[in-house]
Amino acid sequence: MIPQHPVNQSCNCCGISRRCFLTASAASVLATPLIASAQPVFPTENELKQPIDLKTFRPNPPVRVIGVVIREKPPYWLGWPGTSYDVEGFRQEYEKAFLESAKRVGVSLEMLSEPVENDQALEKIIQFINTEKPDAVLAHVQHLYVWGRVDKLSKAISVPMIIWAPVGTVFTTNVPELARREGVYLLSTLDTSSLDQALRAIRAKKQLENSRILVVHGKDRKDEVMERFGTKIRHVPRNMMEEMFQKVPVTEEVKEVANTWKKNAQKVVEPTDEDLINAARSYVAAKHLLRMEEANAITTDCLGMVTQKTVPTPPCLGACIFQDNGVTYGCEADVFGAYSLMLTSYLFDKPGFMNDPVPETVKNELITAHCVCGTKLNGFDKPSEPYIIRSHSESNIGVSLQVLWKIGQPVTLVRFTSPHELILDTGIVTENINTPPAGGCRTNFSIKMDNVEESKDVLGFHQVVFYGNHRRDVKAFCQLYGVKVIHSPAVANPMVPKETKA
Repeated sequence: MIPQHPVNQSCNCCGISRRCFLTASAASVLATPLIASAQPVFPTENELKQPIDLKTFRPNPPVRVIGVVIREKPPYWLGWPGTSYDVEGFRQEYEKAFLESAKRVGVSLEMLSEPVENDQALEKIIQFINTEKPDAVLAHVQHLYVWGRVDKLSKAISVPMIIWAPVGTVFTTNVPELARREGVYLLSTLDTSSLDQALRAIRAKKQLENSRILVVHGKDRKDEVMERFGTKIRHVPRNMMEEMFQKVPVTEEVKEVANTWKKNAQKVVEPTDEDLINAARSYVAAKHLLRMEEANAITTDCLGMVTQKTVPTPPCLGACIFQDNGVTYGCEADVFGAYSLMLTSYLFDKPGFMNDPVPETVKNELITAHCVCGTKLNGFDKPSEPYIIRSHSESNIGVSLQVLWKIGQPVTLVRFTSPHELILDTGIVTENINTPPAGGCRTNFSIKMDNVEESKDVLGFHQVVFYGNHRRDVKAFCQLYGVKVIHSPAVANPMVPKETKA
């Protein structure tokens, strides 16, 4: 169980704080407690002066995919894709594209040289795959009449299967059940670049499996493993972050971080140069704590530290830098908020924005607001969106970023409610909102929701918003790994029965 905050420890932010509620909610869905890890030794002053490459925290486990061609033995008479179709030529062309896609995503793809052209060959492939146990299988379908073998392969292996069926090898009537089966990712297209996202799904699962989230809160120290994906969770006392911050000196790295973010901002509103230095020290402290605890992601009781004035700055700027480099830094010790950020990062190679949702009932839009937001919203290797340096709005201390989201940009919202269920919605950014006149957090913008009649019915809290309409991609990932997807209600008051005609 996740340690809960003592009931007499006030958070000074609401009757029962969102931090306490979200932390307690996670307790019922984490499993397999481990023996508590021994408390490591803090780095020396000299070690704290050595810069750490933030990107080294992003897991890069080996991912192995085995590819197989399934077809009728050529040459054949009639039947799609047709006798005019150059079977071997397209096999070679697609294999080259598959290998290029795997290289872009960073996975290992081994295409088997012998195609499956009869039932005996299929049995050998099934035995081979179940012995080798790759992370996934890529099945390239080259004839309309082999879907029985594709179906049998899917049912007989214990690993996920991506099916590449170029146009002309599948009818809608061939795949209504198979296309929705757990463990299957169907691509029926001529767009070979679409394989990138399917391979990212396989990679993302392996990255989640090889990650440890550091949860900095409370007074206890313990290790756990999350159900389904096997992500490790390490809880450490909050004072470890406070102590680490106090130990970090004003190094050249600290000065460079402060100066760079100030120089690249549109403007600086509230923070002083001292605030920027402290924010950079907090960033460096988080990196050292992550290394010390052998973790890949972090979420901290940031509001608790600010409320009780144990640090002079919230960690908002550092968290933004983490997000821009593909390393999750979640707010408020919210495990599933951090987990949703990790999914966005691993599955789409772009940062997400964990937010507090507010209904705007006149425009019927959803306002999303928080004081931590990455700037590389188009992708880690893309230019940053513009930002303004602000204070943390709730305390008016330290450094936060007001990141300006692109108007008209399609976005996706995700939120794990457990390792087994995820909320998924989409919308369009309509407006960036300033604070003041609005209250709430610094990065603050409104979304016109898709398929949701009333903005006040949007499900979840601390949903993660990110660029692009990725509804189908997220659903495909969840189907591969057995995660239930739910959407906000399309119709207001869905429990009220509709009028029926006499």
